Amino acid sequence: MSSKNVFGNEVSVDEQAFEKADEAAVDEDGFEVVDETPEFQATVQMEVQAKVDANHPDGMVDTSDERISGATLEQEERIWAREAELERISAQAEMGTQEGREKRTRHIAAKRYAERRAEFQKRAASVDPWADPERDDPRAELTQEQLAAVNKQSMRLAKKLDGWSRAAIGRRLGEAVVGGKDLMSAVVGVFEELETAPGQVVPIGTLEDVNRREVSIEGTVTQWWEPSSAAIQQVGLIEDESGRTKLTSWVASDQPWIEEGERVRIHGAAKNWYNGRVSVALTGWSTVLFPERGRWWEA
Repeated sequence: MSSKNVFGNEVSVDEQAFEKADEAAVDEDGFEVVDETPEFQATVQMEVQAKVDANHPDGMVDTSDERISGATLEQEERIWAREAELERISAQAEMGTQEGREKRTRHIAAKRYAERRAEFQKRAASVDPWADPERDDPRAELTQEQLAAVNKQSMRLAKKLDGWSRAAIGRRLGEAVVGGKDLMSAVVGVFEELETAPGQVVPIGTLEDVNRREVSIEGTVTQWWEPSSAAIQQVGLIEDESGRTKLTSWVASDQPWIEEGERVRIHGAAKNWYNGRVSVALTGWSTVLFPERGRWWEA
């Protein structure tokens, strides 16, 4: 049975000492030169700090494909993951600054909105044929005489209806006339429809006919009463040329204080019924405007 032990390179202790003695330096008198240079050694605190620095992830900046010296596998994985995340963030930032990216995003969003709107209008056309986006303007089906009359009436109504253009009113009138109504009936119907449309300031006298829970009105507060509850901030009457109604402002609504005799425009007032009569109240969603405040030229 063969042995794998190697004996040829073994050197005895005496031989090692002899060889070391031969290598020792001697002076001119033949005496061995002793190196008296002090040997510097690290203190325990320095060794501990060196180990901490070597194993701390923030101290390992040279992260090549080789193993990181002094780091455990867990520390290496954490370092590689951190560098991968930094590269991903850098790539995202670079993509975010590409020229034209914002413009392309707006274009895509606008295109999708137009597609959704067209689809909605086509569905609405099943109820109202005039809502079909592919149908021509109804005024194109009018005679020259009818078109002239519609344009004249739309110009007149545009002066009475704030927020409605002459073209929009003319289209509504054209739809009514093409639908079989005479011009005067069409004018009355369109005026009543647009006068009470959502967001439109409606006359206070027509509040009972408005089929909505929220309305917009404008008028003058003619009288304030003593609140019957601590939850009420103000309660009184508001009126315009068409009528008047009760107005309540709740403390929880956090609305501005309105002076008696002051003119206000209220958007999003809640419509209620009080003793068989319609009334309005200010909520947290209501907007109160003061058209005459700050008119320095009348001071």
